[in-house]
Amino acid sequence: MNLELKRFITGIPKAELHIHLEGSLEPELMFELAARNRLELPYRSAAQVREAYRFRDLQSFLDIYYQGMSVLVGEEDFRDLTLTYLERAHADNVRHAEMFFDPQAHTGRGVPMETVIRGIQAAREEAERRTGISTRLILCFLRHLSPEQALATLEEALPFRDAITGVGLDSSELGNPPERFAGVFGRARALGFRLVAHAGEEGPPGYIRQALDLAGAERIDHGVRCIEDPGLVERLRRERVPLTVCPLSNVRLRVFDSMADHDLKRLMELGLLVTVNSDDPAYFGGYINDNLLAATEALGLGREDIATLARNSFQAAFLGPKERERRLEELDRFVSDFSREV
Repeated sequence: MNLELKRFITGIPKAELHIHLEGSLEPELMFELAARNRLELPYRSAAQVREAYRFRDLQSFLDIYYQGMSVLVGEEDFRDLTLTYLERAHADNVRHAEMFFDPQAHTGRGVPMETVIRGIQAAREEAERRTGISTRLILCFLRHLSPEQALATLEEALPFRDAITGVGLDSSELGNPPERFAGVFGRARALGFRLVAHAGEEGPPGYIRQALDLAGAERIDHGVRCIEDPGLVERLRRERVPLTVCPLSNVRLRVFDSMADHDLKRLMELGLLVTVNSDDPAYFGGYINDNLLAATEALGLGREDIATLARNSFQAAFLGPKERERRLEELDRFVSDFSREV
């Protein structure tokens, strides 16, 4: 890749819409928090932790993912986790981040919902004050648990309603279709939450249809298997349903054998509203710019493609009209200034 294109990718303003805060827990911070909380890890070093990141599929990742987050105990831990991610995102010229968190993974081991949200909120406020990055918070339900537990989690989060923009659905996809959670998503919609759902990563295209029709999702996280259903592709194109694609994650979890096999470029050519994101960057080898660089190198993306992906990210974000317009104007200025320079 030429240096000019690399500089364009790293410098362009962008939004990140598919990032799990717990998945940004780098091994070094994991050890720091374990020491703070006097916890023992089953690893001797950060390098040994990374050696364990050889995943066969989504479930083999999730087993380590849930083990790692056990070091998150107090407000300060959640603050440090969130602030570390937001500072890293800012370095990648992310102007807006919509972050997932998994409260059930914490409340289920005795960490109060209030502790989790207050820690995250403190970091959001500090990051915005320091860098100007705007954020939204999306509460995800763990789909391997019951819909009843998801509903109880939603009700438990209501005292912190002002901190949470939307709800989502993540964890083990196969065997846990979105239709199971139609009730809790209906309740969230009635309360005014925005709705997103992981679908079409390991699960079939039918899960994407369920997420749209039964759960009422406005945005599909991953969604790469939509390409197997031409009718669904046409619907996604016509209705401008955003897909928050995570290329490095898809390769590391064997959704695609290699980056060269990824369908990102094809989805763009089909006219879909595709965005690029990092998913769980501490586990999958890269943050948002790493994903863009890897996809560009393997798929032959050009400057116009990168500008489209960045524009899509702001179009798909849960921003108000004025804030969206401001971000898009900044993006257009960058593209115009870069073109004049080169």
